[in-house]
Amino acid sequence: MRSHLQALISERHPISSPAGLRRAQDYLADQFRRVGLEVSFHQFRALGGTYKNVIAALCPQQGSGRRTGPPLIIAAHYDTVEGSPGADDNASGLAVMLEAARALSPMTLAREIRFIAFCLEEEDLLGSLAYAAALKEAGEEIAGAIVLECVGYTSEKRGSQAIPVATPIAVSDVGDFLAIVGNSASAPLVNAFKRAATREARELKTVSLVVPAKGERLPDTRRSDHAAFWHYGYPALMLTDTANFRNPHYHRPTDTFETLDLTFMQRVVRAVTAAAISL
Repeated sequence: MRSHLQALISERHPISSPAGLRRAQDYLADQFRRVGLEVSFHQFRALGGTYKNVIAALCPQQGSGRRTGPPLIIAAHYDTVEGSPGADDNASGLAVMLEAARALSPMTLAREIRFIAFCLEEEDLLGSLAYAAALKEAGEEIAGAIVLECVGYTSEKRGSQAIPVATPIAVSDVGDFLAIVGNSASAPLVNAFKRAATREARELKTVSLVVPAKGERLPDTRRSDHAAFWHYGYPALMLTDTANFRNPHYHRPTDTFETLDLTFMQRVVRAVTAAAISL
């Protein structure tokens, strides 16, 4: 995971650092291939150009191609805002996804798992919206999407965790937990993830929140690629350290490797892997 982070942490922006964006895209595709996954690209037009979501498929029955149900998606975005190296946002999510892929790759599973690195999340979710729209147009169902969004920053200090206005549950002011955010249609997915995390990553503190409809009343719950799936009626959840509600380096030049909690990230890997196996 340390190697993934060191390879990925650098500005990855479509305008200010397109070369960095392409390097991340190529690195992700290469790492997926190294663990034996089938890599493809979903191309979409945006911002006057063509961009790619990186897709790696782990097919059931060790690659026989026989599908026994709709696929499970595990995703994270690979672009950054301008001026930030994007360690927590979102190299942390990418590294966790890659390690979950490595852990799951030798297993015989009952359904396809689709690992997706989305592009242009920071540009109003353009990559994930294009992908979810293509799913809907093709009439394809999914078992659900687990979206990793900033999963590497923690603090044990009191007062380190801010709470969004109108949050309907009690939340600690210590920023040492993983938030699991779903909507009404995703409640079974949230519960399944929570059970798996409790069983296989007991040291990982979690807080789960299920919001009504598509989260319109709590806009801060819609700020990642899971919201693209909600928009098109698919179940999806976001896993997050809560980004700017905890991390003072969010969207800044100081979002660097040194600020990350790798032990916390390892626990997230175990939880995601366990949830994927269970689902």
